[in-house]
Parts: sequence; structure tokens; C-alpha cells
Amino acid sequence: MITRVQLEPGVVAGSWWRQTADGRIQCDLCPRACKLREGQRGFCFIRQVRNGIMVLSSYGRASGFCVDPIEKKPLNHFYPGTSVLSFGMAGCNLGCKFCQNWDISKAQEMDRLVSWALPDEIAEAAVRAGCHSVAFTYNDPVIFAEYAIDCAHAAHARGLKTVVVSAGYITAMARPEFYQYIDAANIDLKAFTNEFYQRLCLGKLDPVLDTLRWLHYETDVWLEVTTLLIPGYNDSSQEIAQLCDWFVTNLGPDVPLHFTAFHPDYRMLNVSPASITTLVRARQQARTAGLRHVYTGNVSDVNGQSTFCGSCGALLIERNWYTLGRWKLDTEGCCTSCGARLAGHFASAPGSWGARRRKIWLGVRVR
Repeated sequence: MITRVQLEPGVVAGSWWRQTADGRIQCDLCPRACKLREGQRGFCFIRQVRNGIMVLSSYGRASGFCVDPIEKKPLNHFYPGTSVLSFGMAGCNLGCKFCQNWDISKAQEMDRLVSWALPDEIAEAAVRAGCHSVAFTYNDPVIFAEYAIDCAHAAHARGLKTVVVSAGYITAMARPEFYQYIDAANIDLKAFTNEFYQRLCLGKLDPVLDTLRWLHYETDVWLEVTTLLIPGYNDSSQEIAQLCDWFVTNLGPDVPLHFTAFHPDYRMLNVSPASITTLVRARQQARTAGLRHVYTGNVSDVNGQSTFCGSCGALLIERNWYTLGRWKLDTEGCCTSCGARLAGHFASAPGSWGARRRKIWLGVRVR
């Protein structure tokens, strides 16, 4: 069991930092490499220098807990139909102008953190709720890595699976420990140009590509990838083609790719929603490029949300949003038509959670 000393309620000593020659503290958790003086907070807001060390200032505090379908992460090849206990914190280490969870990820006030729960309590709550896994999501769990690691360890101790939903903006130094107890990840590949990352996310593309390659080749973490298509910004046929060519070359044909539809939010309220036509076209481009499992999200598209055999083309898992329909996998996760194994992790039968979403309270409400 991991035990971490709290310096004060909600504050623990942070990892992945060093002192610079000018006396500042440099955070080495993410590629931003924030250099901070006493009392200053990093770009993410929840990492701060106190008494000459880096601390995580929101350990055990969350923005709320919810039982979701695993398909909502989205993960379509990781125990379909099961439920997952999901939670996040305030803050983020990217500054996306189109953020769909901006009320959480862009929060700069601790009053967004309304629940208090230690790792063992989260794992116990997940078991009581009948969840198959625990997910670190809503904002980016990289920034609360110490808490996520402890929660993942506690979840594994109770037989639960663990899921990370992240932008993949993490250093090579921090990746091994962060993902040590993680079973599945959905990484948000926001676009395929560095200009997009710099202008709309205040970040860089290359560290994300490095994380994707590392996860695929150096770990046993089940990987799926999501790209939110924003009209006029990252949805051109040329950029989709470049993304898919890189994907096939670097990740192979069996890693699922999700194209999801943008809706106006945060600082991009003047941009039109992405159309189903754009998503269907992007999906077809990706399939033509050689990807076997490409999905559409945030739109009504049963065909684009269902899973098909990469060998014979047979329908394997029918989906309508987060609800499962026909199931054509045998107990070993193989196509019942041709016997080809479907990439991913599957139980002998699908879960039955459906599209429900249920909020739960843990610990005490923080004021």
C-alpha cells in the first residue's frame, strides 16, 4: 500500500522537480517545465512551491464523482458495457481555447473542489457501486499525478481496472511512474500541427506524439486515441491524411481512433459545431489509410460508433451512443464469423451498465 505524508490537509510533497541555478524550483512533470519561486503556482494551478519544495496542493480533493459507461471516456475496446467511477480536479497543464470541460479544467479556485476522498475510499466506493474500473478524467490527471498513482494502486488492490483520460502532455521522466498502475488510456490528440497546439492549446505537439509511441511500444496499457474535429481548424482532408499516415506508421492499424464533434464552448463560441458529414468523411479517410477501428462521437451515427471485424468486416459490437446492441464476439473476444481476435480487452460477455450516468458523493463536501 502506498502511504503519502500530508504536510497539511490536502497538501503532499510533489515528485519530479529540481532546483535551478537561480534558486527557483523547476517542475519536471510536464513539458511546460514551470520555474517557480516561493509561493508561486504552476500553469496548472494545483502544483505550488511551499517551503522550498514542490507540492500538490489538492491531494484528496475532487470536482465530483460520477459513475459513467466506459464508452464515454471514450474506450470502445476495453470491457464494453461496464461502468467506471470517474473523477477529476481543478486546473490543467494546457490552455485549450475550445475546452469542453472548461468549468473544471480552467478553474483557478479551490471551491471547484467539492468532494474529499482518500484513495482507499475511492476504491471502496467503486466496489460498492459495482464499477469495473476507476477513471481519472474531466481535467488532465497528469497534474495530480501523486493522487492518481495512489488511487490507481488502491483500485488494483481491490481488483478494479484503472483508466486515464489525458492529453498526453507529460515528460519522459514522469511517464513510467504515472502509468505504472494504469490499465487503459485514451489520449487526446488535439490536432496534427504544432501551430494548432501553440495557438489554441498553448503547448506543443511533439511531446504528445512521444507519449503515444511510448504507451504503444513500451507499456501494456491499452491505448485509444481521440481527436476533436473543429471546423476550419483541424478538420481539413490534408491534415486528417497526415494524422492517419503517422498513426498507421507509428501505432499500427489496431489502435482505435475516435473522431468526435466539436460544439461551441469556452473561448470558441463563434465557431460552428462539427457536422456529421465531416466526421463520416474523416472516418472513411482513416479506414482507407489502413486503420481498422475508427469511430465517430458526439453525433448520432450507429455505424460510426459500432465495432467491425478488421478481418472479415462483420459487425461485432453494435452501439447507439453509449448503449450496446448486437454482440458478435465469442467468449475469447474473437469474431464469431471468421474467428479473428479483436484487439482490446473483453469479458466473456458484454457489461449491462448502458447509458446511465449517476453522481455519487464520497467523504465530506468541501467548502
